[in-house]
Amino acid sequence: MADARAPEITYDDFLKVDIRVGTVVEAQPFPEARKPAIKLWIDFGEEIGVKKTSAQITVHYTPEELVGRQIAAVVNFPPRQIGPFMSEVLTLGFMDEEGAVVLVSPTTKVPNGGRLH
Repeated sequence: MADARAPEITYDDFLKVDIRVGTVVEAQPFPEARKPAIKLWIDFGEEIGVKKTSAQITVHYTPEELVGRQIAAVVNFPPRQIGPFMSEVLTLGFMDEEGAVVLVSPTTKVPNGGRLH
């Protein structure tokens, strides 16, 4: 079987991707999106603040159950227009067996804005 990993990078390359944890403070359906999605506002703490994004996570999550949940996101990509909504961060997740996204979350509460090591 072929190795499906991405090309090798250096530790310095890894450090360029700023992955932080934040708490979802607001979540709303995003009916205007081409694929089912949820709009999220995530609090990354005092240094970064609240950032917004949209995520195609409707198979496993509802807006109501996301509020208060800590999730991981890349915070240093440039903003990206998603239909009428400006996405400021990229939430992180893994695909389940059917291809639906499962969010990356700490198993224990950690301070908002903490960086992935």
